Amino acid sequence: MASKSRTSEPKYVQIDGLVVLKIIKHCQEEGTAGQELVQGVLLGLEVDNRLEITNCFPFPRHSEEEDFDEVQYQMEMMRNLRKVNIDHLHVGWYQSTYFGGSINRSLLDSQFNYQHSIDESVVLIYDPLKTTQGFLSLKAYRLTPDMMKYYGGRDPDFSPEGLKAAGISFENIFKEIPVHIKNSHLVNSLLCEIEEPVEEQESFDYLDLGTSSMLEKNLRLLMESVDEVAMDANKFVNFQRQLQKQNMLKQQHIQKRQQENTQRVARGEKPLPEEDINKLFKPIPVPPRLDSLLVTGQIDNYCQQIGEFAAQSFGKLFVAETLQETKVEPAS
Repeated sequence: MASKSRTSEPKYVQIDGLVVLKIIKHCQEEGTAGQELVQGVLLGLEVDNRLEITNCFPFPRHSEEEDFDEVQYQMEMMRNLRKVNIDHLHVGWYQSTYFGGSINRSLLDSQFNYQHSIDESVVLIYDPLKTTQGFLSLKAYRLTPDMMKYYGGRDPDFSPEGLKAAGISFENIFKEIPVHIKNSHLVNSLLCEIEEPVEEQESFDYLDLGTSSMLEKNLRLLMESVDEVAMDANKFVNFQRQLQKQNMLKQQHIQKRQQENTQRVARGEKPLPEEDINKLFKPIPVPPRLDSLLVTGQIDNYCQQIGEFAAQSFGKLFVAETLQETKVEPAS
C-alpha cells in the first residue's frame, strides 16, 4: 500500500459529499446505539497540493474471538473496487468519536502506521453527537513531521529532557488539515430539485438553545482530563523527590568512602576499590511524558469545543432577545 514519494504534504482535504454521507450512515447504523467507535478506509488521490477523497468503505463489526484479518479485508475490497472502475487508492482512514475525545495513544499509533506506509494519508474524525447540535464535526489530522521523525526513531525518549530537546509539545503532535466538501454539478442540481420548502414554524429551529447538555458534558470531560494531568503531575513530583533523596544518599556514600580511603592511606593500607554506584543505587526510571502530552492535547481540544458551543449559544441568545423585544406595528 506504499504510495509514491512526494516533496510536500497536502494543504487541504477535498472530500465528496457522498463520502460524508457514507461516514454518517456508518456511524448511525453501528456506532450511535452504544456509542461504539467505528472505523473505515478512505480512498482517493493526491492532486497537486490537495488530497481528494472520493470513496470509502467501513470496517465490519467483529468480536475479538473472530479471526479477522484487516489487511486482507482491505486488499480484497480495493481489488473489487478496482474491477468496477472506482477509485481504489488508499489515502487514509476515518474514525468516529464522541464529545471530541479522540486524542489518545491508539489514534497516535494508528496514524503513525498509516502515515509511515502511506505518506499522504490523513485521519478523518467524525463526531455524530456534535453534529446533531448544528455543527458538522468532520476534522482531518496528520502527524507533524517532527513527531513522525521522533516517534519513528529507534528508541524514542519520552522523558522531559528528551521531549524538550526534540521540541515536542502537545501543540505539535497533530496538525489539523482544512476540509473542503465538494459535490458535482449533477448532485447540486439534484439537491435543488428535492429541496422541500421549510415550513414557517420550522424556520426558527436554528435558534434552539439545546447545547447546554453538550456544554455540561464537555465540562465534565474537561474536569476528568484535568484530574488525569494533576495525578500525572503528582507522580512526576514524587519521582523528583525520590531522585533528590537518592542523589543525597549517593553523595553521602561517596563522601564516606573517600573518608575511609583517606584514613586507610594514612595508616599505610591500600584504599578500598571503587564501587559501581549504579549497582548500589539503582537508577529510578523516569515516568514517560507521552500520555501526559496526549491528555494535555485533549484538554486543548475540549477547550476549543467549549468555546465554539459558547459562542454559538451567545449568538442565539442575542438574536432571540432581539426578536422578543421587537414589537410588530399593526397594519393601518
